[in-house]
Amino acid sequence: MGEEFDKFCSFINLYNAYRQARKGKRGKASVAAFEFNQEEELIKLRDELRGGEWKPGAYSNFYIHEPKKRMISAAPFRDRVVHHALCNILEPDWERRFIFDTYANRKFKGTHQALLRANEYAKKFRYVLQCDVEQFFPSIDHEILFGKISAHLEDEALLGIVKLILESGVGAQTETYEMKWFEGDDLFAPARPRGLPIGNLTSQFWGNVYLSSFDHFAKRELRAEGYIRYVDDFLLFSNDKMVLREWKEKVIIRMSKLRLTLHEPQIFPVETGIPFLGFRVYPTHRRLKKKRGIAFQRRFRRLHQQWRMREIERRRLDDSARSWAAHAAWGDTYGLRRSVLGRFLL
Repeated sequence: MGEEFDKFCSFINLYNAYRQARKGKRGKASVAAFEFNQEEELIKLRDELRGGEWKPGAYSNFYIHEPKKRMISAAPFRDRVVHHALCNILEPDWERRFIFDTYANRKFKGTHQALLRANEYAKKFRYVLQCDVEQFFPSIDHEILFGKISAHLEDEALLGIVKLILESGVGAQTETYEMKWFEGDDLFAPARPRGLPIGNLTSQFWGNVYLSSFDHFAKRELRAEGYIRYVDDFLLFSNDKMVLREWKEKVIIRMSKLRLTLHEPQIFPVETGIPFLGFRVYPTHRRLKKKRGIAFQRRFRRLHQQWRMREIERRRLDDSARSWAAHAAWGDTYGLRRSVLGRFLL
């Protein structure tokens, strides 16, 4: 076992991972049960990992419907501790490999920084190529992903943990995956292990790993001065519409090498507004998409009714209002926020 695996299994790393995994979830029974005997649980988990006895547990699956229908796969809490512990070891090395302009699931990045960057590029360039990947997490090919991880990780024991977590997610997204065929595929192509469970911290991190080579392709081979990616949504900017048309064909070909396909990419002037991360981004301002305001109003109405029936505490209602208002404030939404929240007498 290598040095990286020893760091991964160390009590301090597992303890830090446990504290990260429990954030916002301490009221759940599985978390409370682990926390009640946290030292014993962490020592037991450490010994299982060191002895090669740890195996991932079964996922609990459920659907969410906003902003679109997606199946979420929740791993057992002790497995989520392992996921955090693994990412604590792998992420620092990969952070040095990621380009600046990828914004999902990274420290000091996020949705709002991506929106600011989109504004910046919209002021600088006249046109944009908007792309998003079809069925991104269900489509991620395990052989390709493992090859990318193992190319930069020599610790066989740690690679064994990566493989266990990958294998635990096989079939998690089968219901949501529509088979795509690529050049050179044989009859066994449908049997290729694919898909990452939406909900795992490792899935979010590995999504960035999977597309990192594409990020470098956009910056180094296409030489796109304006490029932004957030998970599977990405924008390429240029002052020349013909350049974007050429890039569009090259992007489609490059994505096929990752066994990914795109929804129909769109090229349009930035002054018409760029649909991105729930907002419409203009060179001078941003607007929240109407359907996002309607969706929040629907959710908040249900919460308000639950509060009036004394089913939830006032704090939960206030937290929801503040959270949405803070997010919506990243657009020119003063009137919308006043209209939506003003309908409820708090």
